Order: sequence, then C-alpha cells, then structure tokens
Amino acid sequence: MKFFDLHVHSAFSEGESTIEQLAQRAKELGYSGICFSEYYEGRARLEKLKAEIAKARRKVGKDIEIFLGFEARNLRELQQLAKMRRMFDVLLAHGGDLDMNRVAVETKEADVLTHPEHGRYDCGMNHVMARLARQNDVVVEINFREILTSTKKSRSRVLANMRDNVELAKKYKMPIVLCSGAISHSELRDPLCMSSMAEQLGLPLKNAKDAISKIPEKIVERAKERKSENWIMPGVRIK
Repeated sequence: MKFFDLHVHSAFSEGESTIEQLAQRAKELGYSGICFSEYYEGRARLEKLKAEIAKARRKVGKDIEIFLGFEARNLRELQQLAKMRRMFDVLLAHGGDLDMNRVAVETKEADVLTHPEHGRYDCGMNHVMARLARQNDVVVEINFREILTSTKKSRSRVLANMRDNVELAKKYKMPIVLCSGAISHSELRDPLCMSSMAEQLGLPLKNAKDAISKIPEKIVERAKERKSENWIMPGVRIK
C-alpha cells in the first residue's frame, strides 16, 4: 500500500524545515509521495520552487515522489491558480471561510479543500457542499495539525467539527483525505497513526486507510495525466 501526504508546508511558505528535510523524514516514515503546498508569489518564485524540488529529488532518491502544490488563500487566488493547472501538481483551497468552502467544492480544477472547519464553530460544510465535492471530485481534508495545535479548550470543538464532516462523508460519499498539515519535519506523522486517528473520528478503518493511500494516489495520478499533451480540461482528453 502506498501512502501520500498532500499538505505539507516548507520554509518557502509558512514552514520551518527545508524541502529536503521534509522529504527525507516522509521517506523514513514510509510515505511514497509528499506534496509541498506553497503560496503562489509569482512565476519567478514558482520556477525557484521547481528547482528546489528537483534538487531534493536528486538528494532524497527515487523511493519517494515529490509533488508541488499551491494553496489558494482567497477566491481570487483560487480563480488564478485554476487557470494555471498544468504548471503544478495539486491545487488546494484554504478552507474555513464559508464562501471559500463553497466555491472550492464547485471548482473542478481544485483537488483538496483544506480544513473546512478552520476557525469556525461549525464544520464548515453541509449536505449540498458534500454532494458538490463528490460530484466535482474535490476531496475534503482532515488536517492533523488542526488537532495538534489546538488548545484543550478548543480541541473538543475541532474534533466535533471533524466528526461532523466524517458523517457527511459517509452519508453523501464525499471523498476525504488525511494530511499532516506539517510545517516542520518533526510534525510529520506515521501514515498508520494518521489512519488510526481518522478511525477515532468515525471513519471505518478501510476508509481511513484509503484516505491516506488510494484517494491521494488518485489525485497525484490525475496530476500526471494533466501534464499529458492529450489533456484539455477536467473530463476532456484528446484520443
């Protein structure tokens, strides 16, 4: 079984560790792939990121794939990045704001809606958005760092909101992905520990394992397909 973490921040965005340090640690933990979710700061920065990732690939070796993602922080960035899909691997939308949550699950070019409950007193989703996520193949994230960094007072609310999203996922077949949300190599977690955590939130064990293996693997395979000359747009290819 292959495991993937699609939401990790390096020192290029809000992170503390280098791309190489994070990739090496992910490899040690048994991941087959890791995605660096950075913030878009222009074409020059994009090319520098690609060069750093290429450098890390050479140093870390072929046992782990390294992907480049961008996390849209607002609706304008989401629209901009959706038009640039062939230039990077994974498009994430920074969740929490209700409008952002809604537009993200409506956007076929988006891959992941991160922590939809972020900063909220509710789960940030409803049955309509759950159906849209399934329909548009946008996966909804359970972010381990949201639990890790919450205080005793707020942790119960975070966990309750995540459980609500798990229930929506089970009822409406909304796809779920598990991510560490790590900003340093010390925050990366063993993939089986991640799936155990998701099981505690109400996901059946098989679905919990799929959420860190089969579902993210489908996203990275789609990213590879998108770079093909035959790809036109989501659902449209030239034969």
